[in-house]
Amino acid sequence: MKIIKHIPNTITSMNLFCGLMGVIFTFKGEFDIAFCLMLAAALCDFCDGLAARALKAYSELGKQLDSLADMVSFGALPALMMHRLMLLTYGESVLSYVPLLIAVFSALRLAKFNIDERQTENFIGLATPACAIICGSFACYVTNDPTSILLEWACEPFFIPVGSLVMCALLVCEIPMFSMKFKKTSAGTAAHKQRISFLGVVLVSCILVPILGLDWAMIPLLVFVAYIVMNLGIWLIWHRR
Repeated sequence: MKIIKHIPNTITSMNLFCGLMGVIFTFKGEFDIAFCLMLAAALCDFCDGLAARALKAYSELGKQLDSLADMVSFGALPALMMHRLMLLTYGESVLSYVPLLIAVFSALRLAKFNIDERQTENFIGLATPACAIICGSFACYVTNDPTSILLEWACEPFFIPVGSLVMCALLVCEIPMFSMKFKKTSAGTAAHKQRISFLGVVLVSCILVPILGLDWAMIPLLVFVAYIVMNLGIWLIWHRR
């Protein structure tokens, strides 16, 4: 019985391991493998919570371990991917170190999440996995498709630094963002409808990207950019009322 209670922490540790391996492949310039490892870490991050709820194996240790693992997989890894990508596309400069701020703001985001009692069902600000997947899919897509217009943008001196600062701002902003936690009590609510709409975006992206002959990394990039746009749009509508 005691072994069963360690299952969620084991899954969380796999998240951390995937993040560390992703860092190694990032330094090798193999962004496709690094991004796949980031996605594997995200899957582990999702499954450890499911396992904890199913086994009723909640613990303060698990909570702290989860944050530490996320800091590597969704904080350090995307920051290093953006930094390394800029070194390859533009070259080393002061601006090439700006993406490392993603790791700093991810740490602030994770610390804030641990003490913010408002974020039990939905998020306040962009979740670190969403930020990481946007960065990782961008780096993966740019390197997999050298003819893409995104590569031209990545070669510009300000595109990656400015994009990184936007991600930093979204991580710590006070804008509500819906989670994908489907509960019976939320059926019919605005948040539930937003989740259904987002699943529609995922489905359309999965169909459209192969039809257009785009690299698979465009799917998560489109999905999570659309997620941000949806939440910003909802926030602006409510803010004007």
